[in-house]
Amino acid sequence: MPAKARTFPGVMQGAGVINSATAAGQASSSERAEPGSGDLSWKLLDERDEWLEFSRPVGDEGASGAGVWESNVVFEGMHCAACAVTIEQALRATPGVREADVSAAAHRGRVVWDEAATKPSDWMQAVLRTGYRPLPASDAFAAARRQAETRKMMWRLGVAGLCMMQVMMYATPEYFTGPGEMEWDTLRLLRWAQWVLSIPVVLFSCQPFFRNAWLDLKLRRVSMDLPVALGMLITFVVSTLGTFEPGGLFGHQVYFDSLTMFVFFLLTGRWLELRLRDRTAGALEALMHRLPDSVQRQNAAGEWERVSVRRVRVDDVLRVLPGEVFPADGLVLRGETSADESLLTGESTPLARGQGQRVIAGSHNLTAPVDMRVEQVGADTRYAQIVALMEQASTSKPQIALLADRLAKPFLIFVLLAAGSACVWWWPTDPGRALMIAVAILVVTCPCALSLATPAAMLASAGALAKKGVLVRRLQALEALAQVDMVVFDKTGTLTRDAFVLEELHLRDGVSRARALALAAALAQGSLHPVSRALALAAAAESVDSGMEAPALTVPEEVAGQGVKARLASGGEVRLGSAAFCGVRAGPAGGGPSSHLSDEQGWLASFHFREDLRADARASVDQLHAEGMKVRLLSGDRPEAAARLGALVGIDDSRGGCLPDDKLALMRQAQAEGATVAMVGDGLNDGPVLAGANVSFAFGRSVPLARARADFVVLADRLSLIPECHAKARRTMRIVRQNLGWAAAYNAIGVPLAMMGWVSAWLAGLGMAASSLLVVVNAWRLSSDVQQPDEVH
Repeated sequence: MPAKARTFPGVMQGAGVINSATAAGQASSSERAEPGSGDLSWKLLDERDEWLEFSRPVGDEGASGAGVWESNVVFEGMHCAACAVTIEQALRATPGVREADVSAAAHRGRVVWDEAATKPSDWMQAVLRTGYRPLPASDAFAAARRQAETRKMMWRLGVAGLCMMQVMMYATPEYFTGPGEMEWDTLRLLRWAQWVLSIPVVLFSCQPFFRNAWLDLKLRRVSMDLPVALGMLITFVVSTLGTFEPGGLFGHQVYFDSLTMFVFFLLTGRWLELRLRDRTAGALEALMHRLPDSVQRQNAAGEWERVSVRRVRVDDVLRVLPGEVFPADGLVLRGETSADESLLTGESTPLARGQGQRVIAGSHNLTAPVDMRVEQVGADTRYAQIVALMEQASTSKPQIALLADRLAKPFLIFVLLAAGSACVWWWPTDPGRALMIAVAILVVTCPCALSLATPAAMLASAGALAKKGVLVRRLQALEALAQVDMVVFDKTGTLTRDAFVLEELHLRDGVSRARALALAAALAQGSLHPVSRALALAAAAESVDSGMEAPALTVPEEVAGQGVKARLASGGEVRLGSAAFCGVRAGPAGGGPSSHLSDEQGWLASFHFREDLRADARASVDQLHAEGMKVRLLSGDRPEAAARLGALVGIDDSRGGCLPDDKLALMRQAQAEGATVAMVGDGLNDGPVLAGANVSFAFGRSVPLARARADFVVLADRLSLIPECHAKARRTMRIVRQNLGWAAAYNAIGVPLAMMGWVSAWLAGLGMAASSLLVVVNAWRLSSDVQQPDEVH
């Protein structure tokens, strides 16, 4: 089933839809768009139904009471931090745009705009005028355009590689012969052959660099393509003059081999970088384009018709076939199947779904057709909220990345000045060599590596965590998490589940365990109280072992706040509830709630419960201790209950009876003493504490994603993800430091060596491609789910 998406400007002309990946003349994302075309098609985005596909309202109202919207956009033609800065400046200069953040690593942006002051077509065309093509994040042909871009880049790379090999073959004799050893006519013929073979490289393979650089000059700005294109052009012109005028100023040597080699290396680096970028951003892409574009809906006549997902409404009845994706949240009416919810909950095992059970939008129907009734659609679904959080993470910028963005343009200007200064210095010695040294300086420098060092690693890490069921709301939180030395847990809903389990059962002489449980479960069957549910589960497990059947009762009558009573079919009243309600003496208070069972003879049984401790709670706490972190428990429950639970999981510092303000005060005290604190709560009543922590986790599937303000939202029902996230954050920052160290060292060494004439043009091209590629490859290692041995210690 194709992914749910829309077609937008750049893929629309008139009333028809054209796939821009194959339309002639459409710029690929490696080549920036020429501004000023397609104004009418952009206006279509000003319709509210259109911008709702890639925008969502934010909390406040703008001018004249109109809404303020946050839109997620993909930008084609970006390559470096300077590109991101240019786009941000264009957006922020547009009246009505309140905020704009663009990620150079993700090629995505977040735009907050006032509906009363501007429309999407206004700020999108402002970006288009800078030469970059903005597209809604939900554009229908995004994947097809990426494939077309890859194919075109492969063609350019193939032409450059083939011509490079031929040019090298004709250039080699000149390197291995001394002056006068080769006939002058032969030498000229070899140079002419190299010139002819270089023309396809310059006119076809170099086309994106020249086009982007020309646009930079027209708009009076600097990006990474400008120095590269200057280097290519200078090399070709100098070598051409040497070919046509062998006795002239530049006739003693030509550099077609260097030209074709560094073009080949640059294109190879960009192609590999593009492939790796798609893989590191795979989790977000897989989520964003997961819904189908159409589904079968039952009409008023009871017949099935296929309709667009946009037309699905609450209470519609849909039929979802095997292999299709559930398009909305809803309830299964007919049929039984298995659903894959792994990308939404982190649960890798397919889950059985049958009549009366809920299914969620974005999960896959695996085995059989089912009919479902829609309960939530669009932005109200949990799927939409997950995508919104991931989009927010993909456009957020860590502080280190912001610094790299600010330095990108000044660095490029420095490169141009350094190349000009070196050329002037070397010109009196050898004009040809002076120009080639300038070319080497222009090509060898790579601010891309610096700008990609941090966001590439953090995006890869966020994608890997998303596959496990952890959403990262702010990329900079990974940096803070790596420094955490204290983890504070809430109790209810975090270390424990929102349920109880039977811990102890005391019986009257002559009454069997199975009989007491069966009678209590029969009384409790109509109650929604957590203790009643725990009794029902315990009785069900006991009946499997003993074969005890439930006794016959009249309809149970619930007495609010006290318990439940009914009459046995054989006669006599039975009660389940508090000690006073059952007419028995209360025993000593335990760590959890108690319930009592009585009949006409008096006390029959007492059930003592404890909170259902998560199975991996102890192991998770032990792992955090092994990583050298302090672990605390702050709970609003009774101090003795908190201490008892803390002892079970291995937490020595447990505090009960804490109000939210008490928790916040204790956390701030720890921070004042130098601790970096991570708070793990259920996201429901821990808002102030989560906000006050250095890093916060909202844990549990009941987390209201639309209101969650934690840095990390844990969708999977596993506490072990907390230490795993800490280990991943530490590894992420280690790779960020490696990337920054390599990028800084490369530029610090490469530029001086090029200025001294020790770096040839082809070697400069190889170095530039390798520097950014190494950063992306190093970051890509974080996409692996395999935990390295050194991540813990």
